[in-house]
Order: sequence, then C-alpha cells, then structure tokens
Amino acid sequence: MKIIDLLRPMRPSYSFEFFPPKDNDGFNLLFETIERFKKWNPNYVSVTYGAGGSTRTRTIDLVCRIKKAIGIESMAHLTCAGSPAEEIQSVLDTLRDQGIENVLALRGDPPQGEKEFAKPQGGFGYANELVEFIRKKNYRFCVGVAGYPEGHLECPDKNRDLENLKRKVEAGADFIITQLFFDNRHYFEFVDRARKIGIGIPIIPGIMPIVNLGQIKRFVKMCGATIPTDLISRLEKVQEDNDAVAKIGIEHASEQCEELLSNGAPGIHFYTLNRSNSTVQILESIKSQVN
Repeated sequence: MKIIDLLRPMRPSYSFEFFPPKDNDGFNLLFETIERFKKWNPNYVSVTYGAGGSTRTRTIDLVCRIKKAIGIESMAHLTCAGSPAEEIQSVLDTLRDQGIENVLALRGDPPQGEKEFAKPQGGFGYANELVEFIRKKNYRFCVGVAGYPEGHLECPDKNRDLENLKRKVEAGADFIITQLFFDNRHYFEFVDRARKIGIGIPIIPGIMPIVNLGQIKRFVKMCGATIPTDLISRLEKVQEDNDAVAKIGIEHASEQCEELLSNGAPGIHFYTLNRSNSTVQILESIKSQVN
C-alpha cells in the first residue's frame, strides 16, 4: 500500500527507520527488534541506503523481507550518489518487481573515501532530478523526500533550501520526512514557511531518541541540527550514566511527540538506530495519541 494512502487526518501515522546490518547475526537481532515494534501496528518502516549505494543489495533484501515475512509496509531509501541512471533504474525495477510501492528519494552522501558530493557520470546531482526520473519512467511508486527544518548543512540559507524542497515537490514527491530536530519550533516554522510558498503535501517530523550524548553530538554536527541549551545542560550533568541519559532522551522525545501530534503533525517517523527500548517507551508514553 502507498504511504500517502496511509496518512489519515483522524489517525496520526507512526513509522520506524532501520539500517541494513552487516552480517546475518545483525539481521537476526534486527528482526527481533522489528517484531517488538510490530505489536504497535506501525503504518510503515523505512530502510536506509548506504553512502554511494554501498548497501544496495542489503537494503533491497531487508525492505522485501520486512514486507513479505513480517507484513509491515516498507519503504526503500534510494540515493543518486555514486550511481548512473542505469543502476538506479535497475534498483527501481527490482523494487517494483518485488512488490515494493514506496521509495524515499535522496541525493545521498558521497561514496566512502570522498569528502564532497560529485554528480556521477550519467547520473543525477540533486534529489529533485531523481524524483523527476522516477515519474518520467512511469513507475507507480509513492515517493517521499527529505526536508530540513534547520536548513541543509550544505545550504545554510533556509529560504534557498526551501526552494530546493519545492523543486522536489514539483517534480512529483508525495510527502516529506524531516531531518531530526530537538526543538519543535524549528518544525512548526518550517511547515509554516513551506505552506507559504505553496508546498502542500504532508510533512512528517523525524524524531531521534537520545541514548548517548557523544553519539547525538556527532549526529547533529553531521546533519546541521542543533540541541537546545537547556537539554544539553541536563544531559551533560549525567553524561557518564547512559541510563540517565536515555531517560532524559525518552522524556524529551515524548514531550516533542505529544506537542507535534497535538498541533497537527500528520505522524511521527522514528530514527531508531535499530534499537527498540527508547522508542517503545516513547510509544507507551504517547499511546493515547497513536491508537
């Protein structure tokens, strides 16, 4: 089923992101995690695509196994970094033939060993070009794209970044999932600015529970997000106690989700890092809003 058809005004959606493990043991552990999430009846899950398409085979395998073996609608991330159009078309053909109906179209990070993104020969330089390619080839995928409430790391001008997002929408995107953020003000302002320039498709907030302070600091540096000063202060006081850090992370993310859903967000997309404990506790906290 297409994700756009699962986004219903009367029931907010919720979904989970996973990444392909490196070995069979990792796959087995991940499937145990997914089974724990299944009882929450998620609308869909997504599976990431490594830099330069480095996890292509594992991404396709995982997204197909989740849909067919576990019975959860799944979405494959697809990047144009490091791949010519022919390779991308081959991936799309495989996904279509396997019954996958949803893709998240991204530019992606540079291939491993390269510091800057370079348009691959015979490929695409931007996500909007990938979306346009999918539409021109008459694939019937539901297509999601990424949005950046605090601006893209390579495009600090928020207005210009929003115009880039509009190009993805005009190319045929069906919905938007945002980069992580820890201050809901960024999301609400982002949605407001998007609506003012004619972006009308659903904008789903992406939430990452904090479980380790050092780790989350690396993530926000990599993606250009920020952490509120008061939250950092609370975390730094207990940074040597991982359980205490996770507890604060759960409380903060729960408060974020409650406010987002109470103020019109169409759902929540959780960046799980292939872990279930924190996200499940958040779902327990907000279950009156997701059931």
